[in-house]
Amino acid sequence: MSYYTNLTPAKAVVGGMSAGAIGQFFASPTDLVKVQMQMEGKRKLEGKPLRFRGVHHAFMKILSEGGIRGLWAGWVPNVQRAALVNMGDLTTYDSVKHFLLLNTPLVDNSVTHSIASCCSGLVAAVLGTPADVVKTRIMNQPRDKQGRGLLYKSSMDCLIQTVQAEGFMSLYKGFIPTWMRMVSAF
Repeated sequence: MSYYTNLTPAKAVVGGMSAGAIGQFFASPTDLVKVQMQMEGKRKLEGKPLRFRGVHHAFMKILSEGGIRGLWAGWVPNVQRAALVNMGDLTTYDSVKHFLLLNTPLVDNSVTHSIASCCSGLVAAVLGTPADVVKTRIMNQPRDKQGRGLLYKSSMDCLIQTVQAEGFMSLYKGFIPTWMRMVSAF
């Protein structure tokens, strides 16, 4: 139990956000390739030519078109999303579990773990889904020869355009599957 006495909510927030942001910054190139390749199925259904033959080809094509910098296209919203998700997930899990152990007859078992996981997944999904929508749109937008996005100038521009064109709730597309995935991750 001494673990909880040293972990203030502020430390949990900073720790969660920092871990998410740093980790995702380094993982951004692989996430970019994943998001780009996920769009290949849609392109095929629309009768458009496929852009990539596989993961290696996707990396090499992105690298040849945008250089090293091109591999980090969309890194800002990607890092923002990861910071928000980790902050919500880690902070809420620890806080709920600590609360349950101190204020209810529950002990540290699968029931306590499940309740804390459901709560932390909910908070992480509420915070992270809008950022995920923005991140995905920025990563999938067409780019000019210099690698600049043609549809959005920034994360904030994408957020504003999305809400104006589709309404606030469009930021929560995929919320339920996101929440379920986060709950099962613990």
